[in-house]
Amino acid sequence: MYEHHTAALLPQAEFIRRLIRHALPAVALLILSLALGTAGFHWLAPQPWVDAFLSAAMLLGGMGPVGVIERSGGKIFAALYALYAGLVFLVAAALLLAPVLHRVFHKLHLAERREPRGAARSRRPPAA
Repeated sequence: MYEHHTAALLPQAEFIRRLIRHALPAVALLILSLALGTAGFHWLAPQPWVDAFLSAAMLLGGMGPVGVIERSGGKIFAALYALYAGLVFLVAAALLLAPVLHRVFHKLHLAERREPRGAARSRRPPAA
């Protein structure tokens, strides 16, 4: 999936395609999670569709549900969905950051290979 550390840096156009390939599953996961959360809040809380969408979006965004949940089933769903939303956030962040971090580390590794051994130590000013 990623180039070997001895390979040349990926051209920018290829890197942008890699970002898009990583962003698509992240966006799909967020849309699916938002749809499941909206349905759950609508049927279990019970909330109107717009309020259910708002509660699901707020939980996925890390804020918390909106409005009062009176039914026990709705409260249990909200608690489980909050835990699920935290995991979705981590997975989506990992999918989006992986290619960027790989490129940064690859650049650092290539720069290290170009620099002769001991060159970093020779840059210090001489002691007075």
